[in-house]
Amino acid sequence: MSEKIIIDTDPGIDDAMAIFFAFQHPDFDVLGLTTVFGNVPVEMSANNALVLCEMAERSDVPVTMGMSRPLIGRASTYAHFVHGDDGFGNTGYIPAKTELDGRNSPQFIVDMVNKYPGEISLVPIGPLTNIAMAVRLDPSIVSKVKRVVIMGGAAYVPGNVNPVGEANIWNDPWSAQIVFEQDWDVTMIGLDITNKLRYNQEFLDELEKGNSKLGGFVNRISQFYMDFYSKGQTTRDCRFHDVMTLVYILHPEWFETMKAKVMVSCEDMTRGHTICGPEGKGISEPWTSGPYVNVGLNADEQKISDLFKKVYAL
Repeated sequence: MSEKIIIDTDPGIDDAMAIFFAFQHPDFDVLGLTTVFGNVPVEMSANNALVLCEMAERSDVPVTMGMSRPLIGRASTYAHFVHGDDGFGNTGYIPAKTELDGRNSPQFIVDMVNKYPGEISLVPIGPLTNIAMAVRLDPSIVSKVKRVVIMGGAAYVPGNVNPVGEANIWNDPWSAQIVFEQDWDVTMIGLDITNKLRYNQEFLDELEKGNSKLGGFVNRISQFYMDFYSKGQTTRDCRFHDVMTLVYILHPEWFETMKAKVMVSCEDMTRGHTICGPEGKGISEPWTSGPYVNVGLNADEQKISDLFKKVYAL
């Protein structure tokens, strides 16, 4: 039986890698792409999601536009320096030919979860604003969502925006705290895993060999991405952070996780810090009780890499 998922996304180069992976893998039923600000402004995020659906010949998948700024505070400055001015590595902005679903992203999430109670996994691979707003819109969805698998956070490794904050959490720590404090099944796949798994030109060539259209697009847009990640290195590679959430849904046995209470810093100096208190190790509140999050620590790099190549060749 296929896994019903909603990918909440801000495409983004690694978002494209993840979305194509989900479209190609036979065990995923992608109910929609809900877009949010983050790597790029939300208008560009929505356009890029439509373009990815068109490329994959999946225009049957609804795409919605969601939140354009964090729950509190000023709008994001975006990550064009990582993903390019167009979100696709400065390969040239592509205007979508198809139309958005008329609902906003939080409403779409609420509608789908109520339509398929207990069946949907939410896969947020951008800031968590849409997810938090969906919970505010209809708190009952918390008990109806099958699981939430987040790309975000850093438990025991440095951040990538400031010394402690990972970008998706940093973009809206207030929404992240709302998501982590709900009593539902949450897994955080963050930089502890994704920064360890590095992909080079040979790997990208393998994706293109397996699928000249989709793998070729990922290869092309990832050149800018690799240039960013390779500054100051002797090797040239990049990270495909977002797709690890989907691998976890398929193969949780490939991941080492711990149960932890996760609190998110909203202070300026430590904004986005996901502070993890392992279950059973707390000595005072709020660390002595849940809800607890599955926090990813390690993953099987070889099995994951082999899976990517296999799926892109389907």
